[in-house]
Amino acid sequence: MPAASKRDMKNAAKSGAPLASTPRSRAGSQNSYAVCQQIVWDLVSISNHLEEMRRCWARLFGISGPQWLILMAISELDQGAGVSVVEVSGKVHAVPTFVTKNTKILERMGFLRRVGSPTDARVVLMSLSDEARKKLTEMSERWDALHEFMFSDFDASAWRDVKLKLELLKKRSKIATQRINEDL
Repeated sequence: MPAASKRDMKNAAKSGAPLASTPRSRAGSQNSYAVCQQIVWDLVSISNHLEEMRRCWARLFGISGPQWLILMAISELDQGAGVSVVEVSGKVHAVPTFVTKNTKILERMGFLRRVGSPTDARVVLMSLSDEARKKLTEMSERWDALHEFMFSDFDASAWRDVKLKLELLKKRSKIATQRINEDL
C-alpha cells in the first residue's frame, strides 16, 4: 500500500483522526501499524468518554466542562498556598487568558478564592472555596466508586508502566504536532 501523501497527513492532522492509509515505516509491518491505529482510535474514544464524564460532573456544579477541568486542576495542584494561572494553564493545556477568564467566573460563583501572591504582585494565586470543597466531599463516594470501576483491573506496577508509556506518547505527539504545523 502506498505511503500517505503530505495532503493526507495534513488533513488527518486537522481532523485529529488517524491516517486511513498505511505508510511505510522503519518501525515495522502493516500489522503493527494497524495495532497503532487501533490504539489511536481507542485513545480518541477514551478522550470522548472522559469529556462526557467531565460535562456530567460539571452539570452537578452548574458550570461548563472546561471550568470543571480548571477546578480539578486547582484541586490537584494546590498544596495549601494557592496555585497560579500559569500552573493551571499548563495542567489543562489552555492559554492563560482562558484560565483567567474562567477562574473569575468560578470566583463569582463562589467556587474559588483568588488572592494576590505575597511575593509577586503580578501573580494571582487560586484555591478552592469552602463551598467547592464541600460539594466535592459530597460527591466523593460516587467519584470513588466510578474510579474503582474504571481502574480496578490494574495494579500499581501496571499503572506506572502505562503512565510512562502515555507520557512518551504525549511528548512525541506534541513534537509531531509541531512538525506538522511547520509543514503547513
